Amino acid sequence: MSQMNVSPLETKKGLDLARRKGRSDWQTRTDRNGLRDAGRCRALTSSNERRDLRYKLARPTSDHHRSPHPSLHPTMSIANKLSITDLDLKGKRVLIRVDFNVPMADGKVTNPARIVAALPTIKYAIDNGAAKVILMSHLGRPDGKVNPKYSLEPVSHELEKHLGKSVIFVNDCVGPDVEKTVNEAPAGSVILLENLRFHIEEEGSSKDKDGKKTKADPAKVAEFREGLTRLGDVYVNDAFGTAHRAHSSMVGVKLSHRAAGFLMKKELDYFAKALEHPERPFLAILGGAKVSDKIQLIENMLDKVNSLIICGGMAFTFKKTLENVKIGESLFDAAGSEKVAALVEKAKQHNIKIVFPVDYVTADKFDKDAKTGHATDAEGIPDGWMGLDAGPKSRELFRQTVLESKTILWNGPPGVFEFEAFSASSKALLDATVEAAQKGATVIVGGGDTATVVAKYGAEDKLSHVSTGGGASLELLEGKTLPGVAELSEKQ
Repeated sequence: MSQMNVSPLETKKGLDLARRKGRSDWQTRTDRNGLRDAGRCRALTSSNERRDLRYKLARPTSDHHRSPHPSLHPTMSIANKLSITDLDLKGKRVLIRVDFNVPMADGKVTNPARIVAALPTIKYAIDNGAAKVILMSHLGRPDGKVNPKYSLEPVSHELEKHLGKSVIFVNDCVGPDVEKTVNEAPAGSVILLENLRFHIEEEGSSKDKDGKKTKADPAKVAEFREGLTRLGDVYVNDAFGTAHRAHSSMVGVKLSHRAAGFLMKKELDYFAKALEHPERPFLAILGGAKVSDKIQLIENMLDKVNSLIICGGMAFTFKKTLENVKIGESLFDAAGSEKVAALVEKAKQHNIKIVFPVDYVTADKFDKDAKTGHATDAEGIPDGWMGLDAGPKSRELFRQTVLESKTILWNGPPGVFEFEAFSASSKALLDATVEAAQKGATVIVGGGDTATVVAKYGAEDKLSHVSTGGGASLELLEGKTLPGVAELSEKQ
């Protein structure tokens, strides 16, 4: 593959040709659900620059690879946050915010992974003498109203199976009857409260079927939070997947001791390892549909990494903007294209290697049964066709980049893996990260669609860490403070 430097002036080529009229339904769906297209793979450093980069990587980390905004990173202070192992639980009512937002069908749990993930924290509380363990969670989007479809009662039965212990289910989460049930339950009881989101006060607002938003009464929100607080003596948050939401159960339980559960602590420890003190070279793999949705993420990663793979649908915006490559009907983000020059320039200033796909698996429509083709960088994608996956040359480039790295953070698949015909690069990239992990690299998957790829191929145990929180992990990677983490008590 030829190498070249890309100047800021070159990034402006093709901008006048790059704007497309309108958006099709599948593109809107792609943006919403994060389904991925593909893009092109080009290293932005010459051979000499790459050698220089490798030489620099062998030296102590330079300042520009450390976060310039330490105050933005909750990971920096997580070591000072209370953990469940710091608490004296004996004889205490332990109120645990779990994430039991599990998939359901016909009144039964279809995937108990989140329930299983919470078991270590629940069992630790039981084994360390908790008087009772009170669990609270949300399920789905009932919009602040009681809806039997979203009841947690079926979850209580699933929890009993995995816990090997009976679970008391309470048909509300606040109020005198709930308090009576909790306080009168036998010692050692495990109690699951009804869906927190049956009350508008949990999220602070709700939407009706027409999308009209209703705000909760602040006085009632305060009363709801006080009602939750009265149920426990100590508070444990193990719901990392909701840590980016300032909901009542995440930030409103004002007990004197508020600690992280095992799942929360593991998540934050791994992200701290990557974001604050990674073993280098440090690679971030970023996918996604729209550049404009990922600006903050890319910006933050450029302050930390040594190399960056940009893949998925947003790679097309980079490619068309940088080189005016023909992308056919592939996704193009006009607003995001205006940011490409600055991002590439920042990468050059920090001597960061950026890799895009160089060939693609194409489709005549966005459908699992679409006709497929192959297009290269030079020929481009014909009109009427779109790139939905990275091609074989790209897969090899990705693999080489992954195997050069000691810390790998992956957020976003390189293709529409939900369609079998366009899943090859996602599987190949997963195989490469597994190989890297086996050779000693730390591999962290940032939740969401990427975690779904890992689960699809049963590779969860082959990587260092697969996050359980899509939105929460994304906000951490963007450098934001998570409200649910900020509310945890500091160690004395």
